[in-house]
Amino acid sequence: QVQLEDSGGGLVQAGGSLRLSCAGTGRAFINYAVGWFRQAPGREREFVAAISWNHETVQYAEAVKGRFTISRDNTKYMAYLQMDRLKPEDTAVYYCTAEPYIADVSSRGGAYWGQGTQVTVSS
Repeated sequence: QVQLEDSGGGLVQAGGSLRLSCAGTGRAFINYAVGWFRQAPGREREFVAAISWNHETVQYAEAVKGRFTISRDNTKYMAYLQMDRLKPEDTAVYYCTAEPYIADVSSRGGAYWGQGTQVTVSS
């Protein structure tokens, strides 16, 4: 059993930065791939980034490549999404998710989800 709590969202001007955090409970967390998805009003939830349990594989959506960085610290049961050069179109609720295999996380999200954290980027 894995529980996730995401945090770190807020209001930021275009060009600014935010770092989202995902706190995991349950020993299985450190063996799971972790991903981030987002959902803007009126749009479907979309994949943002994912990282394998051992840091060896990372994946990004094209829209965020070069601006966002996913990382994790298994000693702290934490995962992060550093978001730089934010744009108004990045405005959404961001969710962390976890699943044993990164391919599953990036394609459909995991079995476990955080409650979401709002990111708003003003122009």
